[in-house]
Amino acid sequence: MKIIVDAFGGDNAPLEIIKGAMLAVDEYGIDVVFTGNREKILRCAEQNGITLKNAEIADTDGIITMEDNAKSVLKEKADSSMGVGFRLLNEGAGDAFVSAGNTGAVTVGATLITKRIKGVKRPCIASVMPSAGKPFLLMDCGANSECRADFLYQFGLMGSLYMKTILKVENPRVALANNGTEETKGVPVVKEAYALMKNADYNFVGNIEGRQIPFGDADVVVADGFTGNLILKTYEGVAKVLMNGVKDIFKKNIMTKLCAVGVMGGINDMKKRFDYKEYGGAVMLGVRKPVVKAHGSADARTFKNAVKQAVWFLENNLIEEIEKAFEKENG
Repeated sequence: MKIIVDAFGGDNAPLEIIKGAMLAVDEYGIDVVFTGNREKILRCAEQNGITLKNAEIADTDGIITMEDNAKSVLKEKADSSMGVGFRLLNEGAGDAFVSAGNTGAVTVGATLITKRIKGVKRPCIASVMPSAGKPFLLMDCGANSECRADFLYQFGLMGSLYMKTILKVENPRVALANNGTEETKGVPVVKEAYALMKNADYNFVGNIEGRQIPFGDADVVVADGFTGNLILKTYEGVAKVLMNGVKDIFKKNIMTKLCAVGVMGGINDMKKRFDYKEYGGAVMLGVRKPVVKAHGSADARTFKNAVKQAVWFLENNLIEEIEKAFEKENG
Protein backbone atom coordinates (compact mmCIF):
# COMPACT_ATOMS: atom_id res chain seq x y z
CA MET A 1 0.00 0.00 0.00
CA LYS A 2 1.53 3.29 -1.12
CA ILE A 3 0.20 6.68 0.01
CA ILE A 4 1.11 9.91 -1.82
CA VAL A 5 1.69 12.77 0.64
CA ASP A 6 1.73 16.49 -0.18
CA ALA A 7 4.76 17.44 1.93
CA PHE A 8 4.15 21.20 1.59
CA GLY A 9 0.39 21.43 2.20
CA GLY A 10 -0.76 22.96 5.49
CA ASP A 11 0.32 25.47 8.12
CA ASN A 12 2.98 23.23 9.68
CA ALA A 13 4.57 21.83 6.53
CA PRO A 14 6.94 20.28 5.85
CA LEU A 15 8.12 19.17 9.33
CA GLU A 16 4.83 17.99 10.88
CA ILE A 17 3.71 16.42 7.60
CA ILE A 18 6.93 14.41 7.29
CA LYS A 19 6.82 13.39 10.96
CA GLY A 20 3.16 12.36 10.69
CA ALA A 21 3.71 10.38 7.50
CA MET A 22 6.62 8.51 9.06
CA LEU A 23 4.52 7.71 12.14
CA ALA A 24 1.97 6.24 9.70
CA VAL A 25 4.71 4.19 8.00
CA ASP A 26 5.65 2.70 11.39
CA GLU A 27 2.08 2.09 12.55
CA TYR A 28 0.35 0.91 9.38
CA GLY A 29 3.23 -0.72 7.47
CA ILE A 30 2.75 1.44 4.37
CA ASP A 31 5.05 3.12 1.87
CA VAL A 32 4.83 6.84 1.14
CA VAL A 33 5.70 9.13 -1.75
CA PHE A 34 6.39 12.71 -0.67
CA THR A 35 5.72 15.41 -3.26
CA GLY A 36 7.66 18.63 -2.87
CA ASN A 37 11.10 20.16 -3.11
CA ARG A 38 13.51 17.24 -2.65
CA GLU A 39 16.31 19.29 -1.13
CA LYS A 40 14.04 20.89 1.48
CA ILE A 41 12.46 17.56 2.43
CA LEU A 42 15.87 15.90 2.89
CA ARG A 43 17.23 18.87 4.85
CA CYS A 44 14.15 18.97 7.11
CA ALA A 45 14.41 15.24 7.81
CA GLU A 46 18.14 15.44 8.54
CA GLN A 47 17.84 18.47 10.85
CA ASN A 48 15.12 16.77 12.87
CA GLY A 49 16.59 13.28 13.02
CA ILE A 50 13.88 11.70 10.88
CA THR A 51 14.75 8.56 8.93
CA LEU A 52 12.83 8.44 5.65
CA LYS A 53 12.37 4.68 5.53
CA ASN A 54 9.90 3.24 3.00
CA ALA A 55 9.69 6.74 1.51
CA GLU A 56 10.24 8.11 -1.99
CA ILE A 57 10.38 11.76 -3.01
CA ALA A 58 8.83 13.16 -6.17
CA ASP A 59 10.69 16.44 -6.71
CA THR A 60 8.30 19.30 -7.51
CA ASP A 61 8.38 23.00 -8.14
CA GLY A 62 6.13 25.30 -6.11
CA ILE A 63 3.45 25.24 -3.44
CA ILE A 64 -0.27 26.02 -3.54
CA THR A 65 -0.88 28.45 -0.68
CA MET A 66 -4.15 29.01 1.18
CA GLU A 67 -4.54 32.29 -0.75
CA ASP A 68 -4.16 30.74 -4.22
CA ASN A 69 -7.12 30.28 -6.52
CA ALA A 70 -8.47 26.73 -6.23
CA LYS A 71 -8.19 26.17 -10.00
CA SER A 72 -4.45 26.93 -9.96
CA VAL A 73 -3.89 23.20 -9.30
CA LEU A 74 -4.98 22.56 -12.90
CA LYS A 75 -2.69 24.95 -14.81
CA GLU A 76 -0.60 27.68 -13.18
CA LYS A 77 0.51 25.42 -10.31
CA ALA A 78 0.09 22.00 -11.89
CA ASP A 79 3.76 21.30 -11.00
CA SER A 80 3.26 22.17 -7.31
CA SER A 81 3.44 19.57 -4.55
CA MET A 82 -0.35 19.20 -4.66
CA GLY A 83 -0.66 19.23 -8.43
CA VAL A 84 1.99 16.53 -8.85
CA GLY A 85 0.37 14.52 -6.06
CA PHE A 86 -2.90 14.38 -7.96
CA ARG A 87 -1.09 13.56 -11.19
CA LEU A 88 0.79 10.66 -9.57
CA LEU A 89 -2.47 9.35 -8.10
CA ASN A 90 -4.10 9.51 -11.52
CA GLU A 91 -1.16 7.66 -13.10
CA GLY A 92 -1.29 4.87 -10.51
CA ALA A 93 2.02 5.75 -8.83
CA GLY A 94 0.24 5.55 -5.48
CA ASP A 95 -3.01 4.18 -4.05
CA ALA A 96 -4.28 7.29 -2.24
CA PHE A 97 -3.43 10.98 -1.79
CA VAL A 98 -3.36 13.00 1.44
CA SER A 99 -2.93 16.79 1.66
CA ALA A 100 -3.39 19.38 4.40
CA GLY A 101 -3.35 22.15 1.80
CA ASN A 102 -5.90 24.54 0.27
CA THR A 103 -9.36 22.91 0.59
CA GLY A 104 -10.66 24.44 -2.62
CA ALA A 105 -7.66 23.19 -4.59
CA VAL A 106 -8.03 19.69 -3.10
CA THR A 107 -11.69 19.70 -4.15
CA VAL A 108 -10.88 20.86 -7.69
CA GLY A 109 -8.03 18.36 -8.02
CA ALA A 110 -10.15 15.48 -6.74
CA THR A 111 -13.05 16.38 -9.03
CA LEU A 112 -11.24 17.31 -12.24
CA ILE A 113 -7.96 15.35 -12.07
CA THR A 114 -8.91 12.22 -10.11
CA LYS A 115 -12.47 12.55 -11.50
CA ARG A 116 -15.85 11.39 -10.26
CA ILE A 117 -17.17 7.87 -9.93
CA LYS A 118 -19.65 7.20 -12.73
CA GLY A 119 -23.09 8.38 -11.70
CA VAL A 120 -21.91 10.70 -8.92
CA LYS A 121 -23.13 14.22 -9.66
CA ARG A 122 -20.98 16.03 -7.11
CA PRO A 123 -18.23 14.69 -4.84
CA CYS A 124 -18.37 16.03 -1.31
CA ILE A 125 -16.19 16.46 1.77
CA ALA A 126 -17.17 14.18 4.65
CA SER A 127 -15.86 14.52 8.21
CA VAL A 128 -16.14 12.00 11.03
CA MET A 129 -17.35 13.93 14.07
CA PRO A 130 -17.67 13.05 17.77
CA SER A 131 -21.00 12.95 19.61
CA ALA A 132 -22.31 12.01 23.05
CA GLY A 133 -22.58 8.46 21.69
CA LYS A 134 -20.78 7.05 18.66
CA PRO A 135 -19.04 9.15 15.97
CA PHE A 136 -21.15 10.35 13.04
CA LEU A 137 -20.38 11.53 9.51
CA LEU A 138 -21.07 15.15 8.55
CA MET A 139 -21.32 15.91 4.83
CA ASP A 140 -20.86 18.12 2.83
CA CYS A 141 -18.30 20.14 4.81
CA GLY A 142 -17.41 22.68 2.16
CA ALA A 143 -17.00 21.30 -1.36
CA ASN A 144 -20.43 22.45 -2.66
CA SER A 145 -21.76 25.66 -1.12
CA GLU A 146 -25.00 25.33 -3.05
CA CYS A 147 -26.62 21.97 -3.74
CA ARG A 148 -29.51 20.56 -5.69
CA ALA A 149 -31.83 18.08 -4.00
CA ASP A 150 -30.41 15.14 -5.96
CA PHE A 151 -26.89 16.03 -4.73
CA LEU A 152 -28.10 15.78 -1.12
CA TYR A 153 -29.81 12.49 -1.88
CA GLN A 154 -26.54 11.09 -3.24
CA PHE A 155 -24.58 12.40 -0.25
CA GLY A 156 -26.89 10.33 1.95
CA LEU A 157 -26.15 7.21 -0.10
CA MET A 158 -22.37 7.69 -0.01
CA GLY A 159 -22.42 8.57 3.69
CA SER A 160 -24.42 5.46 4.52
CA LEU A 161 -21.89 3.32 2.62
CA TYR A 162 -18.98 4.98 4.44
CA MET A 163 -20.49 4.25 7.86
CA LYS A 164 -21.32 0.65 6.92
CA THR A 165 -17.98 -0.09 5.29
CA ILE A 166 -15.50 1.90 7.39
CA LEU A 167 -17.05 2.28 10.84
CA LYS A 168 -19.10 -0.94 10.65
CA VAL A 169 -22.47 0.60 11.54
CA GLU A 170 -25.01 -2.03 10.52
CA ASN A 171 -27.91 0.19 9.39
CA PRO A 172 -26.74 3.83 9.47
CA ARG A 173 -29.38 6.45 10.26
CA VAL A 174 -29.21 9.20 7.64
CA ALA A 175 -30.67 12.60 8.55
CA LEU A 176 -31.06 15.90 6.72
CA ALA A 177 -29.87 19.05 8.55
CA ASN A 178 -32.78 21.46 8.85
CA ASN A 179 -34.32 24.16 11.07
CA GLY A 180 -37.06 21.79 12.21
CA THR A 181 -37.90 18.10 12.21
CA GLU A 182 -41.18 18.45 10.31
CA GLU A 183 -41.23 17.41 6.65
CA THR A 184 -42.73 20.78 5.70
CA LYS A 185 -39.85 22.81 7.23
CA GLY A 186 -36.87 24.30 5.40
CA VAL A 187 -35.96 26.01 2.16
CA PRO A 188 -37.33 24.54 -1.11
CA VAL A 189 -34.18 22.50 -1.94
CA VAL A 190 -34.24 20.81 1.49
CA LYS A 191 -37.94 19.97 1.17
CA GLU A 192 -37.30 18.52 -2.27
CA ALA A 193 -34.35 16.50 -0.92
CA TYR A 194 -36.56 15.16 1.89
CA ALA A 195 -39.04 13.87 -0.69
CA LEU A 196 -36.26 12.03 -2.53
CA MET A 197 -34.55 10.67 0.59
CA LYS A 198 -37.67 9.25 2.22
CA ASN A 199 -37.96 6.86 -0.73
CA ALA A 200 -34.26 5.92 -0.67
CA ASP A 201 -32.91 2.40 -0.12
CA TYR A 202 -30.81 3.69 2.78
CA ASN A 203 -32.17 4.30 6.30
CA PHE A 204 -33.43 7.90 6.09
CA VAL A 205 -34.75 9.05 9.50
CA GLY A 206 -35.92 12.55 8.53
CA ASN A 207 -34.77 16.03 9.43
CA ILE A 208 -32.38 16.79 12.28
CA GLU A 209 -32.04 20.11 14.10
CA GLY A 210 -28.67 21.51 15.09
CA ARG A 211 -29.22 20.85 18.80
CA GLN A 212 -29.81 17.12 18.15
CA ILE A 213 -26.56 16.59 16.24
CA PRO A 214 -24.16 16.45 19.24
CA PHE A 215 -26.35 13.83 20.92
CA GLY A 216 -25.71 11.35 18.10
CA ASP A 217 -29.31 11.18 16.87
CA ALA A 218 -28.04 10.27 13.39
CA ASP A 219 -25.06 8.36 12.00
CA VAL A 220 -24.90 10.53 8.85
CA VAL A 221 -25.88 14.22 8.79
CA VAL A 222 -26.41 15.59 5.28
CA ALA A 223 -26.22 19.30 4.43
CA ASP A 224 -25.07 21.59 1.63
CA GLY A 225 -21.42 22.62 1.90
CA PHE A 226 -22.17 26.08 3.31
CA THR A 227 -24.36 24.74 6.13
CA GLY A 228 -22.13 21.74 6.79
CA ASN A 229 -19.02 23.90 7.10
CA LEU A 230 -20.81 26.19 9.56
CA ILE A 231 -21.86 23.18 11.65
CA LEU A 232 -18.29 21.82 11.57
CA LYS A 233 -16.59 25.07 12.61
CA THR A 234 -19.22 25.88 15.28
CA TYR A 235 -18.92 22.36 16.67
CA GLU A 236 -15.12 22.61 16.92
CA GLY A 237 -15.32 26.10 18.48
CA VAL A 238 -17.88 25.17 21.12
CA ALA A 239 -15.90 22.03 22.07
CA LYS A 240 -12.78 24.16 22.54
CA VAL A 241 -14.64 26.76 24.64
CA LEU A 242 -16.13 24.07 26.91
CA MET A 243 -12.82 22.28 27.44
CA ASN A 244 -11.06 25.57 28.22
CA GLY A 245 -13.88 26.45 30.63
CA VAL A 246 -13.52 23.15 32.48
CA LYS A 247 -9.76 23.70 32.70
CA ASP A 248 -10.25 27.21 34.15
CA ILE A 249 -12.70 25.91 36.79
CA PHE A 250 -10.17 23.42 38.14
CA LYS A 251 -7.37 26.00 38.19
CA LYS A 252 -9.21 28.46 40.48
CA ASN A 253 -7.68 27.49 43.83
CA ILE A 254 -6.02 24.69 45.79
CA MET A 255 -9.34 22.95 46.50
CA THR A 256 -10.42 22.86 42.85
CA LYS A 257 -6.96 21.61 41.88
CA LEU A 258 -7.29 18.75 44.37
CA CYS A 259 -10.75 17.94 42.99
CA ALA A 260 -9.27 17.84 39.50
CA VAL A 261 -6.97 14.97 40.52
CA GLY A 262 -9.99 12.76 41.21
CA VAL A 263 -11.76 13.43 37.91
CA MET A 264 -8.80 13.91 35.57
CA GLY A 265 -9.19 10.46 34.03
CA GLY A 266 -12.79 11.19 33.00
CA ILE A 267 -11.88 14.65 31.71
CA ASN A 268 -9.08 13.22 29.59
CA ASP A 269 -11.44 10.58 28.18
CA MET A 270 -13.96 13.27 27.24
CA LYS A 271 -11.23 15.45 25.74
CA LYS A 272 -10.04 12.55 23.59
CA ARG A 273 -13.57 11.73 22.44
CA PHE A 274 -14.15 15.30 21.26
CA ASP A 275 -10.67 15.81 19.81
CA TYR A 276 -10.77 16.42 16.02
CA LYS A 277 -7.18 15.12 15.81
CA GLU A 278 -8.44 11.56 16.34
CA TYR A 279 -9.62 11.39 12.72
CA GLY A 280 -7.14 13.84 11.23
CA GLY A 281 -9.26 15.31 8.47
CA ALA A 282 -12.02 14.74 5.95
CA VAL A 283 -12.46 12.37 3.02
CA MET A 284 -13.57 13.19 -0.50
CA LEU A 285 -16.50 10.90 -1.27
CA GLY A 286 -17.52 10.33 -4.88
CA VAL A 287 -14.13 10.35 -6.62
CA ARG A 288 -12.44 7.36 -8.25
CA LYS A 289 -9.48 7.08 -5.87
CA PRO A 290 -9.06 7.85 -2.15
CA VAL A 291 -8.35 11.52 -1.45
CA VAL A 292 -8.07 12.77 2.14
CA LYS A 293 -8.03 16.44 3.15
CA ALA A 294 -6.09 16.69 6.41
CA HIS A 295 -6.70 19.62 8.76
CA GLY A 296 -4.77 22.71 7.63
CA SER A 297 -3.27 23.10 11.10
CA ALA A 298 -2.37 19.40 11.36
CA ASP A 299 0.47 18.41 13.66
CA ALA A 300 2.24 15.06 13.29
CA ARG A 301 -0.39 13.04 15.19
CA THR A 302 -3.26 14.65 13.30
CA PHE A 303 -1.61 14.00 9.95
CA LYS A 304 -0.85 10.39 10.88
CA ASN A 305 -4.56 9.92 11.57
CA ALA A 306 -5.44 11.51 8.22
CA VAL A 307 -3.24 8.90 6.54
CA LYS A 308 -5.13 6.29 8.58
CA GLN A 309 -8.32 7.39 6.80
CA ALA A 310 -6.67 6.63 3.44
CA VAL A 311 -5.60 3.21 4.76
CA TRP A 312 -9.20 2.50 5.85
CA PHE A 313 -10.45 3.40 2.38
CA LEU A 314 -8.10 0.92 0.77
CA GLU A 315 -8.44 -1.90 3.29
CA ASN A 316 -12.25 -1.84 3.06
CA ASN A 317 -12.61 -1.26 -0.72
CA LEU A 318 -14.91 1.71 -0.15
CA ILE A 319 -14.50 3.04 -3.71
CA GLU A 320 -15.64 -0.31 -5.10
CA GLU A 321 -18.68 -0.31 -2.79
CA ILE A 322 -19.69 3.18 -3.96
CA GLU A 323 -19.21 2.19 -7.61
CA LYS A 324 -21.46 -0.85 -7.14
CA ALA A 325 -24.15 1.23 -5.44
CA PHE A 326 -24.23 3.80 -8.24
CA GLU A 327 -24.32 1.11 -10.91
CA LYS A 328 -27.41 -0.24 -9.16
CA GLU A 329 -28.89 3.28 -8.82
CA ASN A 330 -28.46 3.94 -12.53
CA GLY A 331 -29.91 0.59 -13.58
